[in-house]
Amino acid sequence: MVHAQFDPTARHELAVAAVDAKTVKDLSWQQIADAAGLSVAFTTAAVLGQHALPEASARAVAELLGLDEDAVRLLRTIPTRGSLDGIPTDPTIYRFYEMLQVYGTTLKALVHEEFGDGIISAINFRLDVKKVADPDGGERAVITLDGKYLPTKPF
Repeated sequence: MVHAQFDPTARHELAVAAVDAKTVKDLSWQQIADAAGLSVAFTTAAVLGQHALPEASARAVAELLGLDEDAVRLLRTIPTRGSLDGIPTDPTIYRFYEMLQVYGTTLKALVHEEFGDGIISAINFRLDVKKVADPDGGERAVITLDGKYLPTKPF
């Protein structure tokens, strides 16, 4: 049976325990995703409490991390989503917040001009992060947010 979470506390505690186990076992997010049989972005978000995993994936992740049956149950439970309260203070997360503060209205204007009135789904969605060489030296982060466009329908 599918269950939904009301209080995110247990899921947050599981995320802390899972990240601790990941660190102790010196695993990468990609290794955990490989065990789950899902993308690294989706699996990472699930382990951090933002998605439910299918049963086989939840069991594989729990086994790899050395987590118990309660963890399997929680990993399968539909979470109360949202991991940020207020303005983020972590510098990496804050930069994404800053990007949306600077470019959010631009993105909205360009999306609506191209597609019309509607939203970009965060449910029917893909995320990819790549490291590429910067022609001026160093490295650049290429982040792709790929969501299905859902038009607003008058009723």
